[in-house]
Amino acid sequence: MSKKKKAKFQAVRGMRDILPEEQPYWDKVRKVVDKVAFDYNYGRIDTPIVEPVELFERTTGKDSDVVKKEMYKFQTASGKKVSLRPEGTPSVVRAYIENGMRTKPSPVKLYYIGPMFRHDRPQKGRFREFFQFGFEAIGEQDPILDAQIIQTALRVLSSIGISKTALQVNSIGCKECRPNFNKLLVSYLKNRRQSLCMNCKDRLKTNPLRILDCKEEKCTQVIAQAPQSVDHLCPDCKKHFTYLLECLDELKITYNINPHLVRGLDYYTKTVFEIWAKDDEEGRTALGGGGRYDYLVEKLGGKKTPGVGFAIGIDRVVDEMKDLKVKVSKTPSPQVFLAQLGDLAKMKSLSIFQGLEKAGITVAESFGRGNLRVQLKKANQLGVDLVLIMGQRESLDETVIIKDMVGGNQEVITLDKVVADVKKKLAKIKKEARIKK
Repeated sequence: MSKKKKAKFQAVRGMRDILPEEQPYWDKVRKVVDKVAFDYNYGRIDTPIVEPVELFERTTGKDSDVVKKEMYKFQTASGKKVSLRPEGTPSVVRAYIENGMRTKPSPVKLYYIGPMFRHDRPQKGRFREFFQFGFEAIGEQDPILDAQIIQTALRVLSSIGISKTALQVNSIGCKECRPNFNKLLVSYLKNRRQSLCMNCKDRLKTNPLRILDCKEEKCTQVIAQAPQSVDHLCPDCKKHFTYLLECLDELKITYNINPHLVRGLDYYTKTVFEIWAKDDEEGRTALGGGGRYDYLVEKLGGKKTPGVGFAIGIDRVVDEMKDLKVKVSKTPSPQVFLAQLGDLAKMKSLSIFQGLEKAGITVAESFGRGNLRVQLKKANQLGVDLVLIMGQRESLDETVIIKDMVGGNQEVITLDKVVADVKKKLAKIKKEARIKK
């Protein structure tokens, strides 16, 4: 009989593990996001990963790629249709309405950080489980908020170490002026339908504005001569956009008015923007983006309430950090290694470990390894300053051997003096190292 092969499990396609050596990059992003959020008076919100499917269908658009192709949808045991969240803004707005945040002083400033899910084609910097942080300011329609939200996004990136970016801005109008622009756009595109890719031929019926964002070469040639939304804004939208640009000029933020920038979600109005890596001339891997969503709260059953926000992909940010060789904090190296021989020594070592840890001393150990030579080899690899050795005799005598890995000498001390002696020796080693420098 042939033996059955053992199952070899791997991460699901488009998902991956973030290993310990990667974590310093992610930690830096999280710390910077928290710091900037505090500086700009944003409060953290954590929303559920699972939300009703309708939340995204109603806000993102039934004909958007996200809803039609990319959402992870399923039914609960009770028959409710739910989805893994593909983005953060609808969830934040749902929480804003559900928790009565309208009564709070405007704008209500919220930020989030966490995983999102889209069944998209995996590629560099893009995964099916991906991570984003986002900032939302809900309750004010003044374009000064648009400028500040852009300033906030750029501040986060520059604080992380990504200061060279390209800001793309556009205005896609509102309910008053966008219908007329859509008619002009559709009229122009219908005459050139045969030159569009298959996806854009479908979008011509469902979401013509989205065609302007297509990266297919055959479509970009058509788009180059297409009508531009900024040329067809109503007086209110034109005034809003003009003031935003004046604010960006005041802040000395360099920008490019990109008439083809529309973002792929139905809820955006007026301001839209993206932040590209400096060497990305077409925004194929935009670090993030956002815009204004003045009708979104109302669309979800709340009172008419304007809002503006952005989201940035952490996966892409981490890739950019690596490309730029951004310095990140190293995980603190252990100062002491705890070696033990025999069951009694292992048991007593637990309390030694606890005492040193409480005193703020980083300790490595190898519980379960019985071979002292192997343990000392590991201590050498870790580059610790001191090794504490406890065998059967030391366990019975309530003592421990302290071996100085720098000087090579060792001595025996009683357990009640371990923490004090280790502190003293570490301070001496540190002082001697400074003198040598």
